Amino acid sequence: VQLQASGGGLVQAGGSLRLSCTGSGRAFRNAAMGWFRQAPGKEREFVAAMSRLGRTSIADSVKDRFTVSKDGAKNGVYLQMNSLKPEDTAIYYCAAAQTIAEVTTTPSSWGQGTQVTVSS
Repeated sequence: VQLQASGGGLVQAGGSLRLSCTGSGRAFRNAAMGWFRQAPGKEREFVAAMSRLGRTSIADSVKDRFTVSKDGAKNGVYLQMNSLKPEDTAIYYCAAAQTIAEVTTTPSSWGQGTQVTVSS
């Protein structure tokens, strides 16, 4: 599955951003999708995921502020990030796997990252 992430940028604390991950083909439409992030000097961490049928999983650290959704018609998966904090600054990656369990732990496909910077 080929993935393309976009939507990152510079935002002030308290602001919002919406990241998009697009793909193509049957494999993308049938995949579970996930979002990860990697801050400078830190390991990549799970952020959110959505199964093919719409079940979601959100990391506790962002559960009250981030939501994940998808638009089947546009072959897109989105990460809505609200009330952003400086500690949300990271490169955000989208990923895919066959199941939500797999995509939260060992994705089989990765998109390129998109930088999110939150200023204080």
